[in-house]
Amino acid sequence: MADVVLVAARDEEERIGATVAALREQFPQAEILVADDGSRDATAARAEAAGARVLRLPRRGKGQALTAAEREARPGRLLLADADLTGDLRPLTAADADLAIAAFAARRGGGFGIAKRTARGLIRTLSGIDAREPLSGQRALSPAARRAVFPLAAGFGCEVRSTIDAARAGLRIEEVELPLGHRATGRDLGGFAHRARQLVDALLGAGPTAVNHRGLRLPVVGWLAGLGRDVWPVALIGLADDVWSGPERGFREHLGSGRTTGMLKLVGIPAVGLVRTRSLSGTLLVALSSNALNQLDTKPGRALKAYLVAASAVGAPRRLAVCLLPYDLREMGMLGDAGANALGALLGLNSVSRLTARGRWIAIGVLAGLTLLGERHSLGALIERTPVLRELDALGRA
Repeated sequence: MADVVLVAARDEEERIGATVAALREQFPQAEILVADDGSRDATAARAEAAGARVLRLPRRGKGQALTAAEREARPGRLLLADADLTGDLRPLTAADADLAIAAFAARRGGGFGIAKRTARGLIRTLSGIDAREPLSGQRALSPAARRAVFPLAAGFGCEVRSTIDAARAGLRIEEVELPLGHRATGRDLGGFAHRARQLVDALLGAGPTAVNHRGLRLPVVGWLAGLGRDVWPVALIGLADDVWSGPERGFREHLGSGRTTGMLKLVGIPAVGLVRTRSLSGTLLVALSSNALNQLDTKPGRALKAYLVAASAVGAPRRLAVCLLPYDLREMGMLGDAGANALGALLGLNSVSRLTARGRWIAIGVLAGLTLLGERHSLGALIERTPVLRELDALGRA
């Protein structure tokens, strides 16, 4: 049986009441918790009327909504269910597995199977598991599986990544065929758009991820800043820090710990600056700009806003930053060290060609001062204590 049932819902007012009522009948002792992911209709009210506890959230995505709800739920065994589900999930919770996944006995609707085949391939490649239903949202988790897979990957990537995480943790995984039904998506524009989102989210969810300040697990997409540019080695160094970094923060902690990914950045990023600029001032500008932007990457959109302001002054490219900003602000993706360091290095490189020799050393002095300030005090905390900066910093954030 399940101790907690989590349902992620968005604009499901026509179906959520029946779904909650059926789950309450099947699991009368369980807590039914609906994560309302920014619905624009009466989904939350209908779920409450049917007897569920509702967590009202800004629209972020399925994985983020379920993660927020899981933190609010009581400990124990967990059942995840889609908001448009019909059928009995009790056999799923009776399975002798840490992660039991429902396989639909009959297929209804669907497209050409591209998203599902890709998801299967990702799971097989990264975990060795052959999954029949890689995208099924009906999942029963033991307490061990709950600890292994939460926080979930973002969006529709949560199912693929949770299977991978459970397999990597050495947990028992079983697929249970059940006569279930749900709202089918057809081969129309809406159906193809939905499956395209599933495909993109699965690819991102299976890649590098990091946990943000709110405890949400987001795909690290900042490495895109290094594609086709002179700063691609910086993006790779930052990505290594995203994937393998320890708890160390700041120069002193990394120097004290010795061999860390932070030490790789301390050596590698200045080396990239030296190779690209062949000058001491250029090396320092690249290294200090990279570190300064990374210090600001502590809240959604903060580093990208700073980059766009600085890029306008030194003539650095802005198109990618403009494209990434809405996703960063809405917590659907994050720069990570890969993006913040690469974009900072890009500012440094453009400053070399744009500034005079005197201007470079003035910029170096300012950046060095920010670095020292950031070692002693949080730059983010200083921004939040300054009224004008605080308002600009919060602009557009969910």
